[in-house]
Amino acid sequence: MIPVVLLPGMNCSADLWSECVAGDVLYPELTSTSIDGQVDSLLDRLPERFVLGGLSLGGIVAMALAARAPDRVRGLVLAATNAKAPTDLQRRGWADWIRRLDAGETARDLQRSILPALLMPTSGETRPDLLERTLAMGDATGEATLRNQLVMQGTRIDLRSRLGRICSPTLVVSGLRDPICPPSFHAELVEAIPDAKLMTLDTSHLVPMEQPAAFGRLLRTWLRHLEI
Repeated sequence: MIPVVLLPGMNCSADLWSECVAGDVLYPELTSTSIDGQVDSLLDRLPERFVLGGLSLGGIVAMALAARAPDRVRGLVLAATNAKAPTDLQRRGWADWIRRLDAGETARDLQRSILPALLMPTSGETRPDLLERTLAMGDATGEATLRNQLVMQGTRIDLRSRLGRICSPTLVVSGLRDPICPPSFHAELVEAIPDAKLMTLDTSHLVPMEQPAAFGRLLRTWLRHLEI
């Protein structure tokens, strides 16, 4: 069986996927200060062939890896992510988070400040455990790794011209109410990647945490289709 590798979003941990996948899955952390450096590290450490998935920043790293080494990737899963270059507003936001970390705020504090963008209000009402789990992912990431991830964000480029190099079957999962990576971003991915399929779930940004059962069904069905 080909290994499955799942990459977290920024300030997230493997708990992101914990309720929707099972079995022998690899969960590398994102610790580099550049996209290229993170791709280098993964290519050095991962098996020769694998299925690769990622959410948000993890999805950006996954796209960069699949475009650079398409022969290594048997299948690709992209959730709540974006192939565009960063905006000036994003760059200012990341710089502000670095300043706040350097001033003593924690990764948990910064996670709390964007909860409304990560989870739908109804998720907090019906599943209060999600709020604590989302904050706890900041604890698990820690300030040093989050700082590296913020620097890594600044090294992003526009990947859209490279997406045609991705030759593996690709599952793209979009959160219908995601304010960070809205459905239009994912429609662009499906248009650019030769063998891509788009599925939408009624979530905000943390798709596999808000709808773990539905996301898990999509993933398992798609993996069976790959016959891994």
